[in-house]
Formats: sequence, C-alpha cells, structure tokens
Amino acid sequence: MDGQTERRIKDFLKKIPSGVKVVAATKCRSIELVRECPAHGIFAAGENRVQELLSKYQPVEGLEWHFIGQLQTNKVKYILDKVSLIQSLDRVSLADKLEEECAKRGLTMPVLVEVKHGEELTRDGVSPDGLMAFAEYVRGKKHLTLNGLMTVMPLGSEKSAFLYKKTYKLFEKLRENFGSDIKWLSMGMSVDYLTAIENGSNMIRPGRALFGERFYAT
Repeated sequence: MDGQTERRIKDFLKKIPSGVKVVAATKCRSIELVRECPAHGIFAAGENRVQELLSKYQPVEGLEWHFIGQLQTNKVKYILDKVSLIQSLDRVSLADKLEEECAKRGLTMPVLVEVKHGEELTRDGVSPDGLMAFAEYVRGKKHLTLNGLMTVMPLGSEKSAFLYKKTYKLFEKLRENFGSDIKWLSMGMSVDYLTAIENGSNMIRPGRALFGERFYAT
C-alpha cells in the first residue's frame, strides 16, 4: 500500500463515528492491497461479483469478507465458505437456495435484506411495502439469520437524505418486530457515506474514498 493510500484511509477513518462498521468495497482492487487493510484499521472487505471474489479470496487474519452485489442462485454454493455476511438478499428464490445450500453444509448464514427505492425494473431489492412479509419469510429459514437491511441509492438521486431516513424507519420497525438479531443498517458509499451516517447507517461500503480511483483492465 502506497503512502498516499495510507494517508487517505487514515483521514477517512477520522471522520467515522465509533459504532459504524466500514466494509471496504474492493471491486477491482488487488488481494495484495486487501491483505494490508487490517493493519490500517479496515476489518471487512465487500465484493460484488462472485467471479472476482473467487479469484481474489484468501483468508486474511483480522479481515472478514462480505458479498454486497447481486447474487445468482446458481453461484450461491461457491461463496458460502468464504463470506461472513451476504448483504444483498433480495428475493424468495435466493432465500430458498441459500437455505438449501447452507443446510447441506450445516452452516448458518447471516444476511441483510436489500431494500430498493424507486420503481426501476432493473434495480435489485425488496420494495418497502413488501419488506415485512419478506423478512418474516427469511426469519422462517432455519439456516439464515436476518441481521438487518442494506440499500443502494438510485444513481443521481437528489433525495438521498430522505430515502436514508425512510430506510432507517424500516430498520427500526424490523428491530421492533424481530429484536436484537436486527443490528446492521448498511447504507452509504464513497459519495454519500456522511449523509447515510447522519441518517442512521451503522455500516458503510466505501471504495474510492479509501483507495482512490479504480483502474480497469482494457
């Protein structure tokens, strides 16, 4: 890790209140960089593509891996022994597959339900209106532990503060109904993490704010 990145991470962490968990979004980052994260105060890495997670994954002392992207049911079996939290549970078929594959392995997998805002057909997640029924369904799965909610703001949203407040209210309702298992509200990335924290987030997923711009292979 170069000195500029070290300073960027140090300065970033100074802004983060205690009690807020930082999950570094490590898409297109090297495993060499990820391995150094715990030494600089970053103890969780989030990957959003199964193929990249599999190519990069290795146990790193002091670091947990999360899956934060859309998860296809046919790829569930490849990541269960590698991640400690799946943040993007968004549909019944995925809950069913996770339960099936976890049962085969004798595992219990912590999950967050992804909530969507807006009516875009391409956006992943459960609608706010359908959240409680879906949460009840997930809670009925023996090998899944519902730990909270995750959301991604619509691109260019000018209502992020309003939508984050709305998601926090959903989180509070979930906690009232289901108790202490509901502990994580994952919202906020590099461009809006402070707004997210101000509106109740206790888990953020920054990437560029920690590591600088991504460089894609051409």
